[in-house]
Amino acid sequence: MEIMLAKTAGFCPGVKRAVEAVYGNIGKEKMYTYGPIIHNKIVTGDLEEKGVKAISDLSEAEEGATIVIRSHGVPPEVYEEIEKRGFKYIDLTCGYVKKIHNIVRDNYNEGRSIIIVGSSVHPEVVGINGYSRNSAFIIEKPEDVKDLSLEPEGKYALVVQTTFNAGLFDEILKLLPEGIDIKIFNTICSATAARQKEAVEIAKKADWMIVLGDKNSSNTQKLFSISEKFCKNTFLFEKIYTKQLKCLKKNVKIGITAGASTPPGIIEEAIKTMSDENKTFEEMLNDTPLSLRSGKVVKGTVISVTDKGEVFVNLGFKYEGIIERSEFSDDVNVNPADVVKEGDEIEVYIKRVNDNDGIVELSKKYCDKSKTFDALKEAFDNNTVVTGKVLNVVKGGLMVNILGGRVFVPSSQVSNRFVEDLTKFVGQELDFNIIECTDKPKRRIVAGRRALVEKQIEERRQQLFDSLEVGSRVEGTVSRIVEFGAFVDLGGVDGLIHISEMSWGIVKKVSDILSRGDKVVVTILDINKEKGKISLSLKDINANPWNNAAEKYAVGNIVTGKVVRMVSFGAFVELEEGIDGLVHISQIAFKHVEKPEDELQIGQEITAKVTELDLENKKISLSIKAAIDKNAKSEEAAPAETTEE
Repeated sequence: MEIMLAKTAGFCPGVKRAVEAVYGNIGKEKMYTYGPIIHNKIVTGDLEEKGVKAISDLSEAEEGATIVIRSHGVPPEVYEEIEKRGFKYIDLTCGYVKKIHNIVRDNYNEGRSIIIVGSSVHPEVVGINGYSRNSAFIIEKPEDVKDLSLEPEGKYALVVQTTFNAGLFDEILKLLPEGIDIKIFNTICSATAARQKEAVEIAKKADWMIVLGDKNSSNTQKLFSISEKFCKNTFLFEKIYTKQLKCLKKNVKIGITAGASTPPGIIEEAIKTMSDENKTFEEMLNDTPLSLRSGKVVKGTVISVTDKGEVFVNLGFKYEGIIERSEFSDDVNVNPADVVKEGDEIEVYIKRVNDNDGIVELSKKYCDKSKTFDALKEAFDNNTVVTGKVLNVVKGGLMVNILGGRVFVPSSQVSNRFVEDLTKFVGQELDFNIIECTDKPKRRIVAGRRALVEKQIEERRQQLFDSLEVGSRVEGTVSRIVEFGAFVDLGGVDGLIHISEMSWGIVKKVSDILSRGDKVVVTILDINKEKGKISLSLKDINANPWNNAAEKYAVGNIVTGKVVRMVSFGAFVELEEGIDGLVHISQIAFKHVEKPEDELQIGQEITAKVTELDLENKKISLSIKAAIDKNAKSEEAAPAETTEE
């Protein structure tokens, strides 16, 4: 048997410093660690026996106690609360993590949006996010990059969890869109990078690869995933117990590495016990549920659905799996109880195996994504209209649940025109077209409804055009005011009221008569379907003053009016609202008149005789001379009668 032990196995400098500091202060003061000092139940269990309890809330600590901040770090608000409650504290945040805090804080203050590559539930990432006021985008795997919806004009800064898989980080970087302003900081701890690199080298040579560490430890899980790629016989153990292992053959090569939170004693014990002969290595491995590993897709049977929306699943091992409501569907409004029931067989993705509690964290929405993509790709290829529910407003548009997947809709595709307030669409179910659906080099799905809206508007326009008739009276809303008239929305189609059709009288300014948003009843004068134009009139046909013009303005009638306009050849006189008559320059006075304004003024009341009436062309000719001549004759007749008397 040959054992190859990684030089970097075990405590990293940051973890070693934190553990030694806590043990060194035992008995000196009452201490609590804010969360487990490290992800290792053996260490945390020993500390609790010695009086150092891990707490998740500061209200659990006794007054006057000292709070130990672990190497993962905490958000700024935790420091504030510690000081507010009057606790002393020992800050054991890893130097690498502190560096990330500073990077995030400085770039956030510069106005950059923060992107964190890492596990959203890991305490280190939670702490880092606090320095961006919990506004960061968090990427856990390459598939998450497509949900970022980065804006070309945006500014970004990207950091990575110190224990993240270096190879996976490289994959994520390759998927980031080009042409964006993004600062990239590779903040993977050098010890982590070295440990992962060494694990690869050993796994390539080993027949059996053992990763020692707590199953809740992020970096331990990363080591397991990396080693498994190069050695199919890779196993993760928290501890190897005395006289439990024996190699099958003397020439077997066994590689050993350990997570950053694995105590040296566990590594030493593992090496020692591998020489004992009570139980073979193969038998021990066969007793372990090896098929149940993080990152696998398996089938299970629904056991129950709780009132909180948690789904418990029988996975066929000694474990039960749980699907948190947030991992059931991308649609936060979906009630799992409406989708699955006891006895249903479902496909799930294993997020994490918690060996201590016998619970496996599962995700259903992760499995659904591949099926959803296929359905969306089919809708894209066939130009099929799909229905989606608007989830929320994001930068640059909307996020919509379509066929169970989260799909981005750019703001330019929400409607056929700019929409200033997108929040009014949240919660609505709308029809969409899939306008982009690509899987390589990165998965990207984009939906839109602009074309659908335009098609619906055109259909309504055609229906409206078919229903309108010349001469009919319809109601509409003034949508736009222009110098020469007003456009009226008739229910999807705009018609124009020319300024000359707003009143029987003279209208100088459209705004004197109408305002945007006014409700009006108009008469349809003309419809041109080919050009899409409708001519309207605001005039009341029944109030047309020309209806009685034949009688009121018969030739020979003496009328009065007001001068309203001068032209070179005469003056126009308003006889009543909607009817003007023309006094030709030759009919203004008995003498020669060079210009109408030499004898008349705008607004002047005059008396004239109707000399011509053209009802068809709505023209009336007037003569002031004729009216004066008649009056003059009347005046001459009166004195003659007086003389005779």
